[in-house]
Parts: sequence; C-alpha cells; structure tokens
Amino acid sequence: MIARVLVDGQAGDRVSVLDRGLAYGDGLFETIRFLGAGAPLWPRHMQRLEEGCRRLGLPMPAPATLLVEARAVSRGLPQSVVRITLTRGVGARGYRPPTPAHPTRIVAAFDAPPPDQAAQVGGIRVRLCATRLAAQPQLAGLKHLNRLEQVLARAEWDDPAIAEGVLCDADGLAISATAANLFAVFDGVLATPAVDRCGIAGVARAEVLAAWPHAQVRPITLEELRRADELFLSSSVRGILPVRELDGRTLGVGTVTRALQSHWRKLGF
Repeated sequence: MIARVLVDGQAGDRVSVLDRGLAYGDGLFETIRFLGAGAPLWPRHMQRLEEGCRRLGLPMPAPATLLVEARAVSRGLPQSVVRITLTRGVGARGYRPPTPAHPTRIVAAFDAPPPDQAAQVGGIRVRLCATRLAAQPQLAGLKHLNRLEQVLARAEWDDPAIAEGVLCDADGLAISATAANLFAVFDGVLATPAVDRCGIAGVARAEVLAAWPHAQVRPITLEELRRADELFLSSSVRGILPVRELDGRTLGVGTVTRALQSHWRKLGF
C-alpha cells in the first residue's frame, strides 16, 4: 500500500507523459528501509544516488531535502519502505538529453513487508534464471530505472515456494538475484560477484563488505557457485536471507551467514 507520495515536494501521484523517466528510463531510484523516522543505511543510499547522478549527468538533490520528504511521507508508519525516484524530467522527443535538465523528484512511502521469520531462520529456495544480464560498464552498479532484465527474469517462475532467482551475465558468471545481491562462502572465505560490468552495487552489499573486510569481490562462475558451502542474499529491504536450496541442491545455513544476520540486527533492523 502506498501511504503518501510527493512529486517535486508537493502532494500528488502524477507526472508528465513527456517525462524522460517514463519515455526512456532516464533516471535513478533508491529503495530505503525506514524504522520510524530513521534509516540506518541512509548515508549509503545517498552515496550511491550521488554517484548515479554524477555518471548520468543529473543534478543531485540536497540529501537534507530528500530526508525531510522521506520522513513526511513515512510519518506515522513504524516501519516503511521509501522509494526515491529521480528522472531527468520533461524533455523534447528524442534521446538527446535536455540542457539544462529539470529533474522530476518522486518520494513515496510503502508499508514495510511483514517479517518472514521462517526465511530468516531456515533459508529460502532459489532457482537459476535463463535471462542473462548484458554488460554495460557505464551503468554497472547503478540503480537506474531500466529494470527490464529483472522483470523478464522474475516472470520466469510463479511457484510461491521459490523466493528468488540467480542471474548470470552472458559469460556465465553469477552476478546477483533479481532483487538482491549474492554472497557465497568457500572454505570459510566470504565472496561476492564483482559488479563492474553489470548488476547493482547494493547498499546492503556495501554494509556486508564493510562489516567483513576480508571478503573477496571477484568473478564467480556458476559452477563454482554450485560448490559453495554457504549462500545468502543481501537486500536493504529484506536484510540477510540464507539460501537453503539452489536449483535442487541443498545447503546449510552456516556461521558466516548467521554472523552477518546478527550484524544486521545490531543496525536496528
């Protein structure tokens, strides 16, 4: 359920049909878990949004303004998910970006998903997706508005017992889940796929890497992933989710995963 929406600071839920976010996916977004008026990962979200604005050539909104608006739309909700969407705004027909850009800023609050204790304790089932992620280093890591690859991947299954799908790139390297980052443990060593060619550099992923400084960021083949001792997903909304099954192979929930779940709880989630 949407609680409230602000468009450029004003209550409303409409944008122009000529907005480039609608026409071309020309923009960025952040999905932020709020606990009351606070968001433990807010600085990481703002850091990623600023990097996205730099790479796309968009003016970065003042973080203080975004925080005021995020608190306004989520007021009264004990826990919420706030989505900040930033587009290049209205422009003429054609791909050429308008100069100067006049961005559209949308801040919306949603009810937080109910806690899934069974998934947190026992883990989730994950499948391998046929959809592959295309390499585009200029956009890699960013949470830009074009998410068609993830839409197609998520459309591959409707079994409610399967919680997520693993996405690979065209070379067969494991990259992520459809809506989460991916971590694996090999002989006690934590590793996560590099996202310098495709994929999203998640804020929960950044938090895990900061909490586990000896973790490796490197290419991980699908064959290697299938030999992992532990697998888990990281998401700023859903937290640390153990994987108990990947394409029929059963895994245990190990000590590294449990330690990072404990770290996540200490953040306040």
